[in-house]
Amino acid sequence: MKPVLTSFALCALLAVGLFEHTPQASAQAPSSDELLAALRGGGYVIVMRHASSPREAPSQEIARPDNIAMERQLDERGRIDATNMGDALRRLQIPIGDVLVSPTYRARETVAMLGLQRTVVAAELGDNGQSMQGVSEAQASWLRDRVAEKPVRGNTLFVTHMPNLARAFPDWGPTVADGEAAIIRPGGRGPAALVGRVKIDDWTQFR
Repeated sequence: MKPVLTSFALCALLAVGLFEHTPQASAQAPSSDELLAALRGGGYVIVMRHASSPREAPSQEIARPDNIAMERQLDERGRIDATNMGDALRRLQIPIGDVLVSPTYRARETVAMLGLQRTVVAAELGDNGQSMQGVSEAQASWLRDRVAEKPVRGNTLFVTHMPNLARAFPDWGPTVADGEAAIIRPGGRGPAALVGRVKIDDWTQFR
């Protein structure tokens, strides 16, 4: 049976605006088939919080070999979820074009587990080494502007952190879970719009 979009929290935010000076999103939630068709056609922006990660930095014993700076890293659940999401995107033939990622290890690890190419590290998506306290208004403005840009190819993916999402999109950003993605239709000649949210473990339910 095909998943119902309300189980993906795709309806809950359709009555709020994407950000300041942006008209409200459509009042009609798309069906699962409509959302898949839209993503397969490209032209959307997927803004994702990194996958599940413990709040503490790892010990020397459990730090991954390439985690030189001993930053926070994904836990086993996060690695599995990100791998499964990447597999689902390829199975569903959802094209991902440009990928912009926070410089933090846990965000870059998320992209690695997704198995995506054309990755660009963007300092504006990071937490400035201060986790919850480190995001500036300049970073929030940068993210709002970039999300409104129509992708050059496929769908553009941003991988960042909850504080970045909360500051840039205060109406919905604070409630985004680990690995959850916001699906945004860029403005082009019209307004940008939040069309739904997909939790990381729900991608595998799409058919």
